[in-house]
Amino acid sequence: MMSGYLITILITVLVYAILAHSLNIITGHAGQISLGHAAFFGIGAYTSALFYTQAGVSFWVAVPLAALVAGLVGIFLGIPCLRVRDDFLAITTMGIGFVVEAIFLYIPFFGGAMGIGGINLPHWFGREMTKSEYFFLILIVFLLLLLLDRRLGRSWIGLAWSSIREDEQAAEAMGVDLVRFKVLAFVLGSSIAGLAGGFYAHFLTFIMPQNFGFGQSIVILCMVVFGGIGTRWGPFLGAIILGVLPEISRPIMEYRTLVYGVLLLAMMRFQPGGLLGEESILPKMLRRFQSHSSEKG
Repeated sequence: MMSGYLITILITVLVYAILAHSLNIITGHAGQISLGHAAFFGIGAYTSALFYTQAGVSFWVAVPLAALVAGLVGIFLGIPCLRVRDDFLAITTMGIGFVVEAIFLYIPFFGGAMGIGGINLPHWFGREMTKSEYFFLILIVFLLLLLLDRRLGRSWIGLAWSSIREDEQAAEAMGVDLVRFKVLAFVLGSSIAGLAGGFYAHFLTFIMPQNFGFGQSIVILCMVVFGGIGTRWGPFLGAIILGVLPEISRPIMEYRTLVYGVLLLAMMRFQPGGLLGEESILPKMLRRFQSHSSEKG
């Protein structure tokens, strides 16, 4: 049996891995900048928490509803947002994050600054699920999302996203409906972020607006860029490294956003493909090792 501290870290890393994966769909696959992704994380968390605490809905219904609501908000916000590009898109998505955080903070229905408590781990077989069981539940969901990502990458949707990421004008000239596929990426990424938010709320058992601020959006983006934007396993690697980092660097926790910002700039300058990008350090080392092994053989 794993210790309580270890299982807490593992669950946190998995939630961040799902979050990073959701942002990678928008930014990595479809090439759209998003600096307010924590807003959809928060929408999912608050949706699940409110359904559970106020409406008496079980975890098994509240969490899927969290994904659904986050996706619906993604449709509502994605259509106007994704008609703009580059810096304007970054500013727009950042503004969405601030607006959503303010709604959670200043509207009493959402608990205000006091947040929402009384959220429990799910029940099954007549008892509350242990944290170890909860970890394996989230792990199964994450693996299913990876399979979905693989299927999408090999489909015509993945091809459309790749063409938009590489050159929007060329993609549009070839008949790709830019708005349609951008919104699809935004909605899918938002839904998965909402799903992560639902899991996160029932894991923490208490949520507040500060959990879903701009700093959280930067953390998620750092995980994607650090691991390898647009790759399948890069966001997962980024979630592992940056998810564990706060646990081994508690003395500088107050400067976490600053550290992540510097790390993000450094990666964009020296390793823009991240750790698992095609021309990055780890893939090059692996290719050299394989080449050296084949020469010996």
